[in-house]
Amino acid sequence: MRKSWDTYFMQITEIVASRSTCDRAFVGCVLVNKDHRIVSTGYNGSVAGNPHCDDVGHTMRDGHCIATIHAEMNALLYCAKEGIPTKDTICYVTHFPCLNCTKALIQAGIREVVYKNAYRVDDYAVSLFEKNNITLRQLS
Repeated sequence: MRKSWDTYFMQITEIVASRSTCDRAFVGCVLVNKDHRIVSTGYNGSVAGNPHCDDVGHTMRDGHCIATIHAEMNALLYCAKEGIPTKDTICYVTHFPCLNCTKALIQAGIREVVYKNAYRVDDYAVSLFEKNNITLRQLS
């Protein structure tokens, strides 16, 4: 039986997450356009050219590793750097987006967020998605 688009892209997202270089959470993100084409991927890791948490340890502040760029931001920033439009794309992500990633996804014009793990679901993030008419779905 042929996989659904959701299953297909979430499996790719999990493979992308396996490249994460901050072992506190292996997170992957895949941005997909309306033609079911991947426009960008991202995983959580350090700023390009800087040492990774896996190599030198974490830089912690208030319970968060501040050396890490989140998967969603890495996917969005690649698009910004290369001039790839993100308007009306779907964001597949292994973990529910944090509040900062939620705001960035909204500003980037994402139309839908599909996530697998309900990790630290923020009520304000959920309300922002709702207020901005962005579909939010959890895959089991």
